[in-house]
Amino acid sequence: MASADFDLSGAYWRKSTYSNASGGDCVEVADNFTGVVPVRDSKVEGGPALIVAAGAWASFIEAAKRAAPRS
Repeated sequence: MASADFDLSGAYWRKSTYSNASGGDCVEVADNFTGVVPVRDSKVEGGPALIVAAGAWASFIEAAKRAAPRS
């Protein structure tokens, strides 16, 4: 899905907790939409967003958690 198909003006963006503090490697998601999760590069505020189906996003997050190194 294209971000142009959605009005993202009311998006509540939150930065990944894995993004570094110096502003690099930043991913933001807006989880206040029903059925979809917009994802964007936080360094390009107002830039395009990838629109992911909520179920696919949940599957991605679970897989990422399983693959993450444990400390």
